[in-house]
Amino acid sequence: MSALSGAELIPGPRPPGADDPILDVREVTLRFGGLTSLDAVSLRQERGSVLAVIGPNGAGKTSLFNCLTGAYRPQRGSARFRPGDTGVELVGRSPHRVARLGIARTFQNIRLFPDMSALENVQVGVEMRARAGALRGLVPTRAVRREEREVVDRCHHLLDFVGLRERAGWPAGSLPYGEQRRLEIARALGTRPSLLLLDEPAAGATAAERRDLVALIRAIAAQGVSVLLIEHDIRLVAAVARSIVVLNFGRVIATGPPDQVRSDPAVIEAYLGDTDDARGDTEDERSGS
Repeated sequence: MSALSGAELIPGPRPPGADDPILDVREVTLRFGGLTSLDAVSLRQERGSVLAVIGPNGAGKTSLFNCLTGAYRPQRGSARFRPGDTGVELVGRSPHRVARLGIARTFQNIRLFPDMSALENVQVGVEMRARAGALRGLVPTRAVRREEREVVDRCHHLLDFVGLRERAGWPAGSLPYGEQRRLEIARALGTRPSLLLLDEPAAGATAAERRDLVALIRAIAAQGVSVLLIEHDIRLVAAVARSIVVLNFGRVIATGPPDQVRSDPAVIEAYLGDTDDARGDTEDERSGS
């Protein structure tokens, strides 16, 4: 992976402060008929931090992401984006309007355009924020041509940032699975998000790919972009997250720093299994192995 970390890649917001939230979710409840997927879920994330949401399969993690990004509309509750500033309510907004606010996401099942090149996939994200708009090709002014060059340059920078610069011309569908994951992150970063939602980015990854992912998430957060992470790999979570929220059957059963959460009996019983396995090797976690 590239070690490139120029601030031009991801223009992040202010660094986190003592009380500087990027997201404030309160009492979000989502039901499908008689099934409750989320039951009064609340969480708060500091600006510039990495917050992880963990829990067993079916705990409601992806449902929460879908509520935050406009795919689902919960029956009750609120989700305020940048509540420390003017504050914007996410509930009730369409996915497109949520993305325009500065929120991007990846998916549990990769959603790239497999026949397009890696560069073109990233360009889809970058052009969401382009100024010239849909008429650029019809009116090729000097400003439009300059912006087109800037878009391509930014795509190359983002591919470099995720370690895929040499893959720019490759069809996305031909890339190894782990590289497709990183390409999806690059495309999401192309929209210049303040908040990036990653849905199980380590799923199917090798040990080496997980180490690269730890470095990438740390690099993203270092530039001030807040990361909300769903992940089953507890060692990866402990290596990158400042705080963890644990869901079980749609309810929050624990919140706190990794060491505190992992020693919580309710968490061990619901998700992590044997106590010794749950604690793991602290040094390995911090190195991302």
